Amino acid sequence: MKVEYNEETSVRKSLAFEIEAEVVSAEIAARTQDYARRVKIPGFRPGKIPPGVIKQRFLQQVLEDVAEKLVNKVVHEELEGRGLRPLATPRVTDLKIDDGQPLTFRAVFETLPLVELPEWKGLVAKAPKVLVEDADVERELERLREEAARYDPVEPRPAAAGDFAVLDVRFTTAEGKPRHDQNVLVEVGAADNHKELNEALVGMSPGETRVAHVVVEPAQQSPPKAERAVDYTVTLKDLKKKVVPAADDEFAKDLGEWDSLAALRDTVRQRLRDAAQKKAEREVKGALVEALVEKASFEVPDALVERHMNARTETAARGLAFQGVDPTKVGMDWKQYREAQREDSVKAAKADILLDEIARREGVEATDAEVDAEISRFAETLKKSKESVRARMEKDGDIQSLRARIREDKTLDLLRANARLTDE
Repeated sequence: MKVEYNEETSVRKSLAFEIEAEVVSAEIAARTQDYARRVKIPGFRPGKIPPGVIKQRFLQQVLEDVAEKLVNKVVHEELEGRGLRPLATPRVTDLKIDDGQPLTFRAVFETLPLVELPEWKGLVAKAPKVLVEDADVERELERLREEAARYDPVEPRPAAAGDFAVLDVRFTTAEGKPRHDQNVLVEVGAADNHKELNEALVGMSPGETRVAHVVVEPAQQSPPKAERAVDYTVTLKDLKKKVVPAADDEFAKDLGEWDSLAALRDTVRQRLRDAAQKKAEREVKGALVEALVEKASFEVPDALVERHMNARTETAARGLAFQGVDPTKVGMDWKQYREAQREDSVKAAKADILLDEIARREGVEATDAEVDAEISRFAETLKKSKESVRARMEKDGDIQSLRARIREDKTLDLLRANARLTDE
């Protein structure tokens, strides 16, 4: 067998193979005999079909089977023998195979580039100020009060602005499917409602049914679509009033962890400060990675870029699905969206390579204790046993991903510890 190794670029390599005709013919003969044992052809006894008949009827399938077997075998052996680690399965091109002729083809693949790591110690980034204003605390307290609100029934009467209506709603979706939502709680007159719905709700009495003809404008749809009209058939089942608890010591006690409003306020302030600090740290590390990427100059393998593009597109689609929106029916050109992620994906792939190189040179690894601690944290969040969470992660192959994330986080911490932060 003849093999020629070529470095087409700093990351794209190829192996050109030529396998002797004798080897190819022997494999074709063996595969032909296998077909003769398995196939059924009228006029021939099972297992007694002449090779010539098999080749006449199944030559293309035989050649494809032989090519697949030989290609997989020699490519794997050659990569192993040369110590090459492709980022993805090699792509086979220029394949030629025929009985009595050598098998020739090229296996094209990508590897990580040899990285000339730029100076990563002393990178400069602006440190965001962590400020928690009194107004921020009050907004969070207001949110907690809203969450703790109760909805009390009111005496039967026509609905008025500020009431909360319990509705049964029937309408036809944009895809033409009928839908029936029950016990929908809607604030009458709310600014977020369509004006036609508010107009229909005002003055309704429990048990009454009305039709709200709602015109949905392009700007009110995500992504924007053509204007459309929807008829909502609403039946008022009940009216309620929203009662928000007062901001006092009793409210704090009702939440179960505090004996006074002042104690609750202190906790809220600390939680906001912790969240702001984490956000600031993410921004600093992001800025440092961006600065590191700007200093580096090397070719990025397409395989890594493609992974990031796919991941970003899948994340966007899952986000829509989580909101109850079918990603295939939102009018989004997903191919165009994916392509729009290329520039950022190149930067992200380059950052992966640089951080991995720093970790390798500095001996940064995720310890078993760190992995175990993270699994314990997951288990506590999910309210499951650590053993069951670990078993699930091992089954799904997530342990290695967890190790990689911990290793990257530790590398980012190292980058941050060696950075120079400024106030400007």
